[in-house]
Amino acid sequence: MRELLLLAHRLPYPPNKGDKIRSWHMLQYLSRHFRVHLGCFIDDDDDWQHAKTVAALCASTRFIGLRRGAARWRAMQALLSRQAMSVHYYRDARLRQWVDGLLSGGNVQHALAFSGPMAQYIDGSAGRALHRVIDFVDVDSDKWRQYGDSKPWPMSLLYRREAQLLLQYERHIAQQFTAASFVSPAEAALFRQCAPMARRKTGHVNNGVDTAYFAPMPAQPGVYPPGVQALVFTGAMDYWPNIDAVQWFVRHVWPALRRQFPQLQFYIVGSAPVPAVTALARVAGVVVTGKVPDIRPYLAGAALAVAPLRIARGVQNKLLEAMAMGKIVLATPQALEGIAAQPGLELLLARDDAEFIHHAARVLRNAHGGTAEGSGAAIGAAARQLVLQDYDWERNLRSLGAMLGLPAEAKAEAGAGASTAAAPTPPVGVPST
Repeated sequence: MRELLLLAHRLPYPPNKGDKIRSWHMLQYLSRHFRVHLGCFIDDDDDWQHAKTVAALCASTRFIGLRRGAARWRAMQALLSRQAMSVHYYRDARLRQWVDGLLSGGNVQHALAFSGPMAQYIDGSAGRALHRVIDFVDVDSDKWRQYGDSKPWPMSLLYRREAQLLLQYERHIAQQFTAASFVSPAEAALFRQCAPMARRKTGHVNNGVDTAYFAPMPAQPGVYPPGVQALVFTGAMDYWPNIDAVQWFVRHVWPALRRQFPQLQFYIVGSAPVPAVTALARVAGVVVTGKVPDIRPYLAGAALAVAPLRIARGVQNKLLEAMAMGKIVLATPQALEGIAAQPGLELLLARDDAEFIHHAARVLRNAHGGTAEGSGAAIGAAARQLVLQDYDWERNLRSLGAMLGLPAEAKAEAGAGASTAAAPTPPVGVPST
C-alpha cells in the first residue's frame, strides 16, 4: 500500500467543528487507500484523550501540543518579516523535524496538507518530489479581508495586511502543489479569480453530512419549556463570525420578534461562549447554553434554525445539519455561500433585519401548516432531500481520491457501497462552526 503524509492544523477528532468534521472523514477515507502518517497540532487539552482513536487509523503519528499564547507570539513576530501571521502561528521546529525525518526515508510519495498554513512543512526541496495536494478548505485570505472590513482601526489595518500576505502565500502554494482543493464550487471559483495562474489545478471536494445521525426526529421533552416557541443558533461560540452573528441578531432582529411573540425564546447553543455572548443572556428571552452533549434535540424542537452570519467563507455545516434534520433554516446570503439551495424551496433567505423579521414571523405564525409553497413541512422535506443528494461523504470524497491519483479500482471501491466513513460517527458535544 502506498504511503501518504497528512498534515492538519488540529487533531481530526472528535468531529465537533466544521474543519474537524471534514478532516476526520478525509482521514477515514485516506486510511483505506494509504498508509497514513499524520502530523498535527492539539490545541485543546481535552482532545488528548482522543489521540488513540486517531492513531488507530495511521501508520505513524506526531502530535504536537499547541499553546495558544506561544502561537500568538509567533504570529506577532511575523509583523517584522512581511509574512502571514497565520503561517507563523503554526510554525513548529518539532513538527518540521518529524516531517523531514519521515520524508528522508523515501517511502512517502504523496502528501495532503489540510489548511493553508500546514503546507509550509512540504514547501521546499524535500516536498518537490511528492505528489502534493493542498486542501485550503476556505479562501482564508478573503475571510481576513472581511474581518478588516468589519473591524475599527487599527485592527482593520492588521487584518487587511494579513489578507494581503496570506493571499500571496496561498497563490504560491497553489502554484507549487499538484492540486488545490476547496470545500465548494463557489470557494474554488473565488480562488480561481484570486489566483488565475493556478486555475487549472483548482478543484473542490464537497463536504458531507451523516444523514443517519442528523435525521428528522420528534421534539424531545425537557429541552424547551412547555408552551415556548424557540429559534436556535448552533456553533462554536468563541468563533468571531458566530459571535458577530448572534450579537447582530439580538440587537437588530430579536426585539421586534419578541414583541410579536412574547413566548418566543432564542437559544444560542454551542461551546466556549465568550463574555460578549454570555452577556446576551441578560436580554429577555435569550438563552445561552454553552456546550451541550447533543445538538439534535435543540434543532428538533425549534420552530426555526437561524444563521444570521455576516462574515462567512466556505460551507456552513450548521446549515447542512439542520437541513438534514428537515428543519426550516433562515440564513443570510453569506451563510448560504457554497450551498446550492434554492431560497423559498429548500430554505429561507434574509438579506437584512427586515427580511429576517418578516420570514421568521411568517414561520412562527404558520408553524403547523400554511400554503404549499411556504409550508414548513415542504421546505424541511426539500432541505433534507438536497442534503441526501449533494452532501454524501462517500460520493464526495472520490474527488479527493482523484486529486491524489488513486487508481481506478480504488475509486470504484469508494463508489461500490463501502462507506468512506467506516460507520456513522456521532458528532460529539459541540456543534460545528
